[in-house]
Amino acid sequence: VQLQASGGGSVHPGGSLRLSCAVSGGYKAIGWFREGPGRQREQLSCIDTRDGAIYYAGSVKGRFTISRDKAKNTVYLQMNNLKPEDTAEYHCATDEGCDTDYGFIEGMNYWGKGTLVTVSS
Repeated sequence: VQLQASGGGSVHPGGSLRLSCAVSGGYKAIGWFREGPGRQREQLSCIDTRDGAIYYAGSVKGRFTISRDKAKNTVYLQMNNLKPEDTAEYHCATDEGCDTDYGFIEGMNYWGKGTLVTVSS
């Protein structure tokens, strides 16, 4: 499985971005995490292709929305009301499953190069 995230950029607080993840290969669950200097890797959202289960981290719930275009084999992360603490490198990843309460069930098996999001005034 190969994944490539894109769509990052620089925005002001309160702004929006939509990230895309182009995937080659099959997967059971897919989602997003972020990481950066001085911050731990944080799982943000995932979706299970089998039952449609969706997970959001508390830090992004209500602001970020994950979606999937099966025909294009692409996953999106719509990010609204961005905050400076959202600044990070964002990656997409696959896993064996996604749980509504806990996210990825096995801690991710494939991920790709990230895309940088910077939120500042």
